[in-house]
Amino acid sequence: MNCNGGMPFTSLIDTIHQRRAVVAVIGLGYVGLPLAMRLCAAGFPTCGIDVDPSKVERLQRAESYLSTVSNQMIANAQAQGFHCSESMAVVAQAQVVIICVPTPLGLHREPDLSYVRHTMAALIPHLQPHAAVILESTTYPGTTEEELLPPLQEAGFFPGENVALIYAPEREDPGSSHDAQTIPKVLGGVTAACTAVGSALYQQLVEQVVSVSSPRAAEMTKLLENIYRAVNIGLVNEMKVVADAMGIDIHEVIAAAASKPFGFTPYYPGPGLGGHCIPIDPFYLTWKAKEYGVHTRFIELAGEINHAMPTYVVGKLRDALNACGTAVKGSRILILGLAYKKNVDDTRESPALAIIDQLLHLGAEVAYHDPFVPRCPQTRRWSFHIPSLPLNAEILRAHAAVMLITDHDCLDYSLIQREAVLLIDTRGRFAANQPGIVRA
Repeated sequence: MNCNGGMPFTSLIDTIHQRRAVVAVIGLGYVGLPLAMRLCAAGFPTCGIDVDPSKVERLQRAESYLSTVSNQMIANAQAQGFHCSESMAVVAQAQVVIICVPTPLGLHREPDLSYVRHTMAALIPHLQPHAAVILESTTYPGTTEEELLPPLQEAGFFPGENVALIYAPEREDPGSSHDAQTIPKVLGGVTAACTAVGSALYQQLVEQVVSVSSPRAAEMTKLLENIYRAVNIGLVNEMKVVADAMGIDIHEVIAAAASKPFGFTPYYPGPGLGGHCIPIDPFYLTWKAKEYGVHTRFIELAGEINHAMPTYVVGKLRDALNACGTAVKGSRILILGLAYKKNVDDTRESPALAIIDQLLHLGAEVAYHDPFVPRCPQTRRWSFHIPSLPLNAEILRAHAAVMLITDHDCLDYSLIQREAVLLIDTRGRFAANQPGIVRA
């Protein structure tokens, strides 16, 4: 059968439709673990693989390390046969392998695909013929065919013949009201037969599957989604700086502009970008575009603006303290919120960490409160040893300034406004022109 037909994978697709296909999820982080739970809930025999032994041990105890996955969800999954391991050997049991490993940037904002490459090298010796390999990690157009396809072919696996190779980017939105089942799934296979396998799987998990012509198109789709947001956030952040210089409340302006029923989508300024996607994904495309002689000036400019926002926020704090006759050096500063967005525990690329780094270098005494992040994270870039404090009147009054970085809904905003000596509001949570409150 030629590679454009569905016949090579008829048995696999039937097994998927019957929800008997064993699925191995590699990488049990913010994407992989929720996906594994959804697969289990849908009735698929599922196993998880992660190189972090502490994650595996906690999951074996039905103990979650993500706020989006409860202990009960893990226990329910285990009752349905879910198990996890550090060993890639479990891939030998699977008809479907889904890769959800990190794809960070290097020191010079170049794509770091080492996790993807190491994963492929480790799984291929255990891969069974006529299985499906699906990459969900965000990356640049061409990754699936340039990084996954060659090692598969060297091992005797040929997409559309004896392996299905698919790119299907994750579309998680932690902390939002979106039900994962209602978020359409975009995917593209190396051949039409590969696409058919991917569609068969994700049709069991989501209400709508959007198939595109190739993995490259699917990879570009994911980048466009996040670049669209990054550029619009960069625009509104620049508008915030301009409006502030003019004495205009940017949040009032956004609310008024949003009354227009067409041609305007509101985006909101903040202290910078965070999360794994929006601060990182645009640079995957700018890096790859150079290979084609294209300079993505618009995207890079938005990145520069968003990257500069933590410095802008610290500058507003410094000016506010100076106006009170106080220097940043030696001042006690309380950060409210370490997570990159409200109502989640994810601190990846959080602007709060960049702000803390700058404050410490300026000689401030920094502490924080975040009900979702009880311990300050240690990252490849930053390693802070700052205390996590409760939120009460005594703590608020004991600090020269309180900086609202992440506006979790559960924070007591009336207490904060009443007790903070100086409040730096980076989220527009408090009314403008209030004594002791500075918009930043």
